[in-house]
Amino acid sequence: MAAPTPAPVPPSAPRRPTVLRHHGDTRTDDWYWLRERDDPEVRAYLEAENAYTDAVTAHLAPLRDRLFEEIRGRIRETDVSAPVRHGAHEYFSRTRAGLQYPVHCRRPAGTAGAPDPEAEPGAAPGETVVLDENVLAGTGPYFALGAFALSPDQRLLAHSVDHTGGERYTLRVRDLTTGVDHPDAIPDTYYGVAWADDGATLFYTRTDEAMRPWQVWRHRLGSPTTDDVLVFEEADERFYVGVERSRSGRVVVVTSGSKRTTEVWFVAAADPTAPLTVVEPRREGVEYHVEHHHSDATGSRFFVLTNDEAPDFRLMVTPTATPGRDAWTEVLPHRADVRLDGVDAFAGHLVCSERADALARLRIVDLADGTEHLVAMPDAVYAAGLGATPEYDTTRVRIEYSSLVTPPSSYDYDVATRDLTLVRATPVRNYDPATLTSTREWAVAPDGTRIPVSIVHRRDLVRDGSAPVLLYGYGAYEISIDPTFSSARLSLLDRGVVFAIAHVRGGGECGRRWYDEGKLLRKRNTFTDFVACAQHLVARGYTRPDRTAARGGSAGGLLMGAVVNLAPEQFGAVVAEVPFVDCLTTILDPALPLTVTEWEEWGNPLEDPEVYRYMKSYSPVDNVEPRDHPALLVTAGLHDPRVQYWEPAKWVARLRATGTGARALLLRTEMDAGHSGPSGRYDAWRDEAFVLAFVLDALGVADA
Repeated sequence: MAAPTPAPVPPSAPRRPTVLRHHGDTRTDDWYWLRERDDPEVRAYLEAENAYTDAVTAHLAPLRDRLFEEIRGRIRETDVSAPVRHGAHEYFSRTRAGLQYPVHCRRPAGTAGAPDPEAEPGAAPGETVVLDENVLAGTGPYFALGAFALSPDQRLLAHSVDHTGGERYTLRVRDLTTGVDHPDAIPDTYYGVAWADDGATLFYTRTDEAMRPWQVWRHRLGSPTTDDVLVFEEADERFYVGVERSRSGRVVVVTSGSKRTTEVWFVAAADPTAPLTVVEPRREGVEYHVEHHHSDATGSRFFVLTNDEAPDFRLMVTPTATPGRDAWTEVLPHRADVRLDGVDAFAGHLVCSERADALARLRIVDLADGTEHLVAMPDAVYAAGLGATPEYDTTRVRIEYSSLVTPPSSYDYDVATRDLTLVRATPVRNYDPATLTSTREWAVAPDGTRIPVSIVHRRDLVRDGSAPVLLYGYGAYEISIDPTFSSARLSLLDRGVVFAIAHVRGGGECGRRWYDEGKLLRKRNTFTDFVACAQHLVARGYTRPDRTAARGGSAGGLLMGAVVNLAPEQFGAVVAEVPFVDCLTTILDPALPLTVTEWEEWGNPLEDPEVYRYMKSYSPVDNVEPRDHPALLVTAGLHDPRVQYWEPAKWVARLRATGTGARALLLRTEMDAGHSGPSGRYDAWRDEAFVLAFVLDALGVADA
């Protein structure tokens, strides 16, 4: 008989203790050396972990292939998006079978009929290719498109690209008549680009060494980039800067904001070399955002969304000639049960984005008579928001809608007649929505707070406590995780897995209070909320702990690390993607990307001993104990500027060294990507198939 194949041996990262001292406390970090990105031993360790993960999961290769084919099989690979009108053109994108990235196209506005999905890009009468991302991507392993900004006359396109995942973009301008880029190439730009009226002046942002967008520059097309003019610089390291052109087209807006304070400046788009004007000087703790509006009847004004004397925000209006706080008058008052998230101004109406009862809503305000109404939604649990609507003088706006059972759908909504017209529903092959059902339930946290849980499963589910469950969570930055559709998720649902979203505190689902109760010195609520949601699913007869998997990424990866330490017995498997698990060490180092801007989210442990002790009490890397853990899949991106690769690597190394549990402990690092993982759609589908195969295997779900 042949000798059995030896089991793969996990890598062991050498211990090289580094002593870290703060506020009279001493921590020993045995794997601090993993921060040395250029050290060949670091790369060798990461590659050894990748090889180990490949070996341990080799038996899942057939399942991964099936899952990939299922994901691909549900998607119409050669397809076209819903056209969006912008002036004399309609813009849309095409995908082609076998190509990783979309091709952006346009045609004359008013062209009859929807674009033919099967047509070659640029082949239909009047259609032209604006930008082919596949050409820009070339043969490299990673590509991301950043800016995509049309000049006012739509003859030029400002676009930026990143080939590493590091989120530093090179900005170029393309002549859409010739399809040729101008020789101007501006390196190391960030998100945010705005054109002036002249179609030759361009505003863009740059980051500092800590990846904080802190400057706005002005470039004149055709001039050397060395002649570019610095128009705004933010010295306060808590603040980050963005720039945009208003939908009205009349102003360029520069917003500088921290996690709790905002200041806005502007310049007329017709006079781009004029100095910026401040709307209202910053006041600590006061946030505001502006939306420009102009009409013959009212003149030029800003609608101001602010938390000034309004925790869940209210809407004000002010003339641009005297934009300061003293001239603000109220349009929509503060409502304690409604979080006003955003406002979009059009010539005759406003579209206000708000949240109530943990659901997104759209409120239309008629600027002629002040009447309001809500846009009716078809499902009880859903996600909806204003889609691309670049036109200013229009009564029809694009609404993007989805739910746990409804594929993404684009609607045109007539604000006057209240007619909702379906423009395009994303086709999903081999899917019958009648086989699924979704619902909203409420778990109870240890402090008595009710936590919303969105759930989807097969309609024929029997609640006998045996179903496998995948519970997703995030809970940070006031970001809401809405219940949206995923065609890849169908591979789980078809196999009887229940999918649920825990809308934990720290997110924005239930207003500003929801966010405040899950940050700073109340961050632990995020973790205990998630555990309460997992326990709720057990109590309600959906599952049992060993059949429960958890998944989260980035700040949601911190959540995963925290619950692995807090309640490992509650989960059979955990997927922590690019997890922020060495949070204390990172937030103590102001030289690292984005650290200082994060102090208002997590606290400043460098200066505040109480914050230090509190963060240390939940930091996953600092709280690993010798106890059984769930099966763990941990991911990282070597070029990730948001969560450095060494955080998940150190966590896995410490878990291994502590000898916690006999279940899988896997680290998978993308060596050619950043925070968002693989960039091409086929690569992303394979990556998702890898994660889903791990979850199914860990929960003991036999493949059909």
